[in-house]
Amino acid sequence: MKEFGADKLSNTELLAIILRTGYKNETVIHLAERILYQAGGLRFLPEYTLEELQQIKGMGLAKSVQIKAALELGRRIGASLKPANAAFTSPQEVAAFLKEEMRYYKKEYFKIILLNTKNQVISVEDISVGSLNSSIVHPREIFNPSVKKSAAALILVHNHPSGDPSPSREDLEVTKRLVEGGKILGIKVLDHIVIGENSYFSFKEKGIMED
Repeated sequence: MKEFGADKLSNTELLAIILRTGYKNETVIHLAERILYQAGGLRFLPEYTLEELQQIKGMGLAKSVQIKAALELGRRIGASLKPANAAFTSPQEVAAFLKEEMRYYKKEYFKIILLNTKNQVISVEDISVGSLNSSIVHPREIFNPSVKKSAAALILVHNHPSGDPSPSREDLEVTKRLVEGGKILGIKVLDHIVIGENSYFSFKEKGIMED
């Protein structure tokens, strides 16, 4: 790393640096390779719990804690890069705002982005955590924080753990119900963004949202 820079190292080599030592007659490089192989690649490593990491041969508490700490630092760095008072001009910007945080969730998380009259972010609210296939969302859970924080508009965001952002029938029904509720309260529901693996689906972009 000192000679060539961190960006020139492979995922295995970077993980080996975090682990520092191998296991019995196994080098740290081989241990790192085995961890990534067992996890199904770097993409799935953040999903491993501390307990699951310790079940991997050669992984004790210390090594497992080191990996979880490094992954959490990466997550926090990504979250800290979100600009304060961000104002969105496109669904792509909204997706980018939450994509890195939401793309690895094992369950469906439903969030709302509250906006002021200039479309600047007031806050991001966690609304519900569903099963692997669906989220349970009630209008009162959506509009209660919206009213309390005097939001002029909001954007609905949830993820699909399958990686496919195509909306389900339930997604369509929930969106329609929330748009109607927003009209009654005078809070505009601007869009519903579904986050997938490396893509997103925007109801507004696809012409599903009402003007």
